Amino acid sequence: MVGGLGWSWRVRYDPVSSELFVRNRARLVSELKPSSLVVVHSNDIMPTNADGVMGFKQNSDLLHLTGVDQEETVLVLMPDAVDPKDREILFVRETSELLAVWEGAKLTKEQAREVSGIERVEWVSEFDAALRRLALQVERIYLPTNEYVRASVVVETRNDRFIKECQARFPLHRYERLAPLMHRLRMIKDVEEVRVLREACEITEAGFRRVLGFIEPGVGEWEIEAELLHEYVRRGSRGFAYPPIIGSGSNACVLHYVENDQKTRDGELVLMDAAAEYAGWHADLTRTVPVNGRFTPRQRDVYDAVLRVLRGANGILRPGNTPAVYQKQVIELMEEELVGLGLFSAAEAKAQGEDKALVKKYFMHGTSHPLGLDVHDVAPAHEPFAEGMVFTIEPGIYLPEEGFGVRLENDVVVGADGNDDLMAGIPIEAEEIEELMNAAK
Repeated sequence: MVGGLGWSWRVRYDPVSSELFVRNRARLVSELKPSSLVVVHSNDIMPTNADGVMGFKQNSDLLHLTGVDQEETVLVLMPDAVDPKDREILFVRETSELLAVWEGAKLTKEQAREVSGIERVEWVSEFDAALRRLALQVERIYLPTNEYVRASVVVETRNDRFIKECQARFPLHRYERLAPLMHRLRMIKDVEEVRVLREACEITEAGFRRVLGFIEPGVGEWEIEAELLHEYVRRGSRGFAYPPIIGSGSNACVLHYVENDQKTRDGELVLMDAAAEYAGWHADLTRTVPVNGRFTPRQRDVYDAVLRVLRGANGILRPGNTPAVYQKQVIELMEEELVGLGLFSAAEAKAQGEDKALVKKYFMHGTSHPLGLDVHDVAPAHEPFAEGMVFTIEPGIYLPEEGFGVRLENDVVVGADGNDDLMAGIPIEAEEIEELMNAAK
C-alpha cells in the first residue's frame, strides 16, 4: 500500500505458481559453468511519438525465470556465492507516491518475493553497486541476446545496452551466451506452463465460438477482430497473442495479412489466425469458415484436404522425429492432397524434383513451430521432437486464382503415447462449423 492506495497484483488471471520459476532457475543453474554470474534485464517500455509509449512486453527469459512482468527489473544468479544470500537476487523498481498516482504502484518487495520465489529482493537503484561487488568474485558472466534464427534485430534492448556497459566495466572477464541454455530449457514445458497454455486455448475457444454467431456477409474483417478481442479480454486475457490475421476472400492467401480492413462477401471464406494470450503465455489458432455459413463443394474439398494433412501431421510429430524430416513428410501428405484436388497430376508431381516446387506453390510455409512465452518460441535448431514440447500444427492450401485460401491450426503437447491437443474442443469439422454458424442465425 502506497499513500493509502490499496493494490493487488494481477487479479485478472489466476496466479502462476512461483514453484514454476523456482524450478526454472534450478534447471538453469545446473547448466552453468563454475564461478559464473547471470544477469538478465527486463525489456524497455518502447516509445512511439511525442510522449507516447507502447504497451509493455516483458523479456521472455526474465519472465521464464522470475514471473515478474514489470519494467526495470533485473535478475542476478550467482550459484557459487559464498554468502547464500547472494545466490539469487531480484532487483525491482521502487514505488513512490508520485509513481503510484501517475502509473500505479509497482511490486513491493514482498509481492516480488511471492511472485518469483526469490527470497532476496532489492530496489533496482542498488543494482550497480551489487554488480561490482559480485562480478569481482566470478570468472564468467552469462548475458542474454536474441538468437532466434529469424529475428530482425534493429532496436537496441536494455540487455543489449547492458552488454556494452558490462564489458566496458569488466573487460577481462569471460563472457558466455545465455541464449543457447535458455533455448534448451524453455523448449520442454513444465506442467504449470501447460496449465497456463491450456487456459489461453480455452479463452481462444470462447472467442471462436462467439464469432461463429457473428460472421455474415457484409461484416468487416475489423469487426470480427473486435468480437474476438472483446471475448478474450473479458475472460482475463490482455488480448491477442500476436497481431491478428482476419483475411476474407483472396486476403487469406497473404500469409501475414494484418490490415483487416475489408468487408466480407457472400460466398467467400474468412481465415482467422487470431488467438489469446494468458498470463504471458500464447495460444495460436487458425480457423477458416464460410462467410454465409455454408461451404461450396470446392471450398469443402480444399478444407477437408487441409484437415486431413493436419491430422496426418499430428501422427508424425512424435518424439525422435526431427523438424526437417517431419516437414518433408508433411509435404508428401500435402502433395497427395493437391493431386486429389486436381491442382496438378500425379505424373507432374513425380517429375517436379526434390524441391517440391509444385507443392510449395500452394503450401509455402512450415507446418509447425514451438509455442510458449513467445508465439514463435525458442528452441535449438534441428533438435528432435521430445515429450513435453509444445508445437503448432498449421497446414494450409492457398488458391489466389480461385479467390480463397484455407489454413487450420491447433496447438499440441508432444506426448510419449500420443500428443495432447490443447485445442481439441475447438470446432474444426466442416459440418460442426456450418451447424454452429447457422444455429445462431
